[in-house]
Amino acid sequence: MKILHTADWHLGHRLQDFSQIEEQQLFLQWLEQYIVEHKIDVLLLSGDVFDNASPSNQSLRMYYDFLVKLTQTACRSVVITGGNHDSPGTLNAPRELLNALSIKVVGKATEQVGDEVFTIDVDNEKLILAAVPYLRDQDIRSAVAGESFDDLTDRYKKALINHYAGVAEHCRQINTVQAPIIAMGHLFAVGGKLSDSEQNIYVGSLGHIGAGDFPDTFDYIALGHLHRPQIVGGNEQIRYSGSPYILSFSEINYAKQMVEISIENNAIQSINKVDIPRFREIYSLSGTKQECLDQFPAIISNQYRLTPWVEIILDETDTISTDDLKMQAEIHEFEILKITLKNFDRRMMGIEEQLKQSQSIKELKPTEVFKLKCEEQNIDLDERTEIFDAFNEILQQVKGQ
Repeated sequence: MKILHTADWHLGHRLQDFSQIEEQQLFLQWLEQYIVEHKIDVLLLSGDVFDNASPSNQSLRMYYDFLVKLTQTACRSVVITGGNHDSPGTLNAPRELLNALSIKVVGKATEQVGDEVFTIDVDNEKLILAAVPYLRDQDIRSAVAGESFDDLTDRYKKALINHYAGVAEHCRQINTVQAPIIAMGHLFAVGGKLSDSEQNIYVGSLGHIGAGDFPDTFDYIALGHLHRPQIVGGNEQIRYSGSPYILSFSEINYAKQMVEISIENNAIQSINKVDIPRFREIYSLSGTKQECLDQFPAIISNQYRLTPWVEIILDETDTISTDDLKMQAEIHEFEILKITLKNFDRRMMGIEEQLKQSQSIKELKPTEVFKLKCEEQNIDLDERTEIFDAFNEILQQVKGQ
């Protein structure tokens, strides 16, 4: 049995307000072809199918068209779990119809943990799969009136660990043939490396769990949430597949990947990384304006022929005209998405002034705006870390609506 672990498709995502629909379509076409050529039996998608809770009709069409095409391949089962960006209602709505096509969907935590567990059989090989979605606080923990932030954090973490323990125990009870057990998850694990595209991920203290907090019942844990492919806590069996294409300029210096797992004779035989092609060339240039201009001839497309996108970070201390940069970019057939001044001092500027110096409000992260506001209100976040933690918790919940 061959299993493919992927996550964080973020269909509908825009980079600096530029649509990434072309990369997303190319990825889904490439993924379908990979599944056919490599005879993948099971596809796992560990959350964040969509970039927001109200996906466009175009994003929904891509998603359903891809799933329908998979039914014409040798792929026997598809298992999809909800992420913090997904609307559980949107994912779960066609669940019964998709189930008839051997596509399992778990958009949110279920009342009975057994409803998150599936048995998959392929050519005399069996797999027990725990499809755990993003675990929202309100789905797994009872609120307590007047509880402190520390109490909330402690109870949520315990509830999260208990949920995985309950799912693991159910898997163990139904595993009468000693089949491999794989869990899916969408969360932040201690030690994971972030990129700028995860600015909305809560990284204070709520729900942080480590590799040792997962039950050892699981032979592999297929995680989503972080966009960089990585192993958790040095444990080869706990991995983030990462996002399949670049979601921020901070992600251009490493390969995008999936993970392929092979099962034979009731055991995992191999876990291999699979590099995903770069469907659009994305560059980050830095230096003086002239140094950046000198690099323009080297900016080229690839076999997918999408227009290259460029970020420019200028070594300047004051605002300068960038019209000639944009004019030369047109001549060299690429798009400049973002221009920033590396040494421009924003520390003494208020929110209004910063917005005037930004191409768009999206250049300011929500956390940066909150910090600026706290400075204006003389609130020291270094001394009152609970305020920043509370803000991040709310931010996470709003982004996951």
